[in-house]
Amino acid sequence: MKCPFCLSGDTKVVETRTGRDGFSIRRRRECMTCGRRFTTFERIDDTMPMVVKKDGRREPYNRDKLLAGIRKAFEKRPVSVERQEGIVDEVERYLLNLGEREVPTSLIGERVMELIKEVDEVAYVRFASVYRQFRDISDFWEVLKKLVKEQNGG
Repeated sequence: MKCPFCLSGDTKVVETRTGRDGFSIRRRRECMTCGRRFTTFERIDDTMPMVVKKDGRREPYNRDKLLAGIRKAFEKRPVSVERQEGIVDEVERYLLNLGEREVPTSLIGERVMELIKEVDEVAYVRFASVYRQFRDISDFWEVLKKLVKEQNGG
């Protein structure tokens, strides 16, 4: 593992822990050249399905792209980065358990919205507004009415 600061290949593992999800390993490393410390994560290298876009294009699943969208939804909300990454982990487990070679973006988007809604309703509305491409305030209003109705038990 190369040091991200000085690019030296001379690093040592200082600490190893199982990740919070139970499916990854967190390693704290120290560069023997510059002395700085950094963290790496190891995950099982599962083959994720191809993503089928709305226009029919296919592209490889991209964890970073999904995480960026989730982070944008949670911007300035009291939700930890670990919890946001946990949502991505849950989506990935869901996709792997489907056992499909290709999945439509709509399936991914709906699953993400379900998980975000459980954590923070403001982030849910933000994500839904981009994902569902709200055209005007009436689109927001429909989602908000549905949330209020659910909160009131009906």
